[in-house]
Amino acid sequence: MVPKRWAKRAVTRNLIKRQIYSLGDGIEDQLFNVSHVVRLRASFDRKQFKSASSELLKAAVRLELEQLFLKTVRPKVMA
Repeated sequence: MVPKRWAKRAVTRNLIKRQIYSLGDGIEDQLFNVSHVVRLRASFDRKQFKSASSELLKAAVRLELEQLFLKTVRPKVMA
């Protein structure tokens, strides 16, 4: 869920959701088999990110999501 207070435009919220799904699919095997709720900690201001399809916005979203997902990955077990 991406509330309007963090991203005013629907197109920006949809981009954020797509980034969440994409990153989650990429590390699915490293995550615990439970439900995850992603809660963003920063807003994505329209003044800073002019276009919802900008590479700058995609990179900012991806960076924050990677930091959040790193906290939830399973530690690798050495055999």
